[in-house]
Amino acid sequence: MATQQQSITIETTVNAPVEKVWEIWNKPEHIIQWNSASPDWHTPSAENDLRVGGQLKSRMEARDGSMGFDFAGTYTEVKENEKIAYTLGDGRKVEIIFTAVEGGTHVKETFDAENQNSLEMQRMGWQAILDSFRAYAEKAH
Repeated sequence: MATQQQSITIETTVNAPVEKVWEIWNKPEHIIQWNSASPDWHTPSAENDLRVGGQLKSRMEARDGSMGFDFAGTYTEVKENEKIAYTLGDGRKVEIIFTAVEGGTHVKETFDAENQNSLEMQRMGWQAILDSFRAYAEKAH
């Protein structure tokens, strides 16, 4: 019997225009600056072919070199300054919606949960990365 896939939604509002938020979210030179859940992790490399069928790839590592993993997905939908959807290597789906709001951009990310970690742990990890993104985007703006 197949189990129902649970999804998790996280969100934030960035004090920057949607075009800038989109650029910082998608350009590898920015991704390597913000893509970590805590200061003891970093993303030494990132590639992004932002088109349907294109791939997003990044490498996350502990700064002390003790562990790391590759993150990769294939885009299924790209609407500039509005929406990105991709499928991870294990089949899980991710969707990010960018909405211009007064004073900035609302970013809403929904992803299928994996089975190794608790839902709350996954939510906290992805939210920490999103918070890191917001802080970087507001400084870069």
